[in-house]
Amino acid sequence: MNKSSIRTGHGFDLHRLVEGRKLILGGIEIHYHKGLLGHSDADCLIHALADSILGALALPDIGHHYPDNDPSNRDLDSSIILKKVAMLTHEKGYSVGNIDLTIIAQQPKLGDYLPAIRTNLSALLGIAEDCIGIKATTHEGIGSLGREEGIATHAVCLLYKN
Repeated sequence: MNKSSIRTGHGFDLHRLVEGRKLILGGIEIHYHKGLLGHSDADCLIHALADSILGALALPDIGHHYPDNDPSNRDLDSSIILKKVAMLTHEKGYSVGNIDLTIIAQQPKLGDYLPAIRTNLSALLGIAEDCIGIKATTHEGIGSLGREEGIATHAVCLLYKN
């Protein structure tokens, strides 16, 4: 197998929880009294996932493509970012093979939302749901995530050459 026929990428994103914002993860609104602070909708799951795919393509991260000092990106729906990254992946001659995501959130509990997030990501990326691993864990009360100050996501992806 050609060494460039399979590529892996890793992404990470973290946003602060604040009052007065909707909480969006994986393009799904989560019912909670706080939301994530950011220039866009601050969907740390989609941001980490997009960065993992961009990394696998050896391209700059989403901050390069969607800078927070550009007013047109204000309150941007991160699903748009992921769709554009998926199109770019195909333009470069690759397809997403599978993704694995870990959300770190002390609160809210996310287990009931994971199936809807998986379904949404499947539609956005055009891949089967059984190619999407997604887990939610706490930070066991340790550090800023454990004190419920924010939410973070790790993402890993595998791309294969078309």
